[in-house]
Amino acid sequence: MFRSNCEVAIHVPDLCKAESFYTQVLGFRLVSKNIDGLEFDTGALRLFVNRDYDALYSFIPSLNVSNYQAARNYLIAAGCKSIALRPPLLGVYFQDPFGFVFDIVEHTQNL
Repeated sequence: MFRSNCEVAIHVPDLCKAESFYTQVLGFRLVSKNIDGLEFDTGALRLFVNRDYDALYSFIPSLNVSNYQAARNYLIAAGCKSIALRPPLLGVYFQDPFGFVFDIVEHTQNL
């Protein structure tokens, strides 16, 4: 039901500083940019850097699912906690029983 993909996300309070570091220091190619986030082609991984004034999340793996709502319900029933993101349009992450955070994305390719 869950399949890893090549995407990770982090949350930072300063997108300008993040853009400078990931492009100039690490040499990642900026793919897209908006007021709430950056997307980088890093080689094997796609890195999403999201603006978050309230929390820092470091390297959140992303899992593909064929049905987001069914997967969400399954995870909640299995005891995973959902973590609301800010702004609310970003959705939620999930926390496993050990406290590790991960993301699920509805994506039917490569499942």
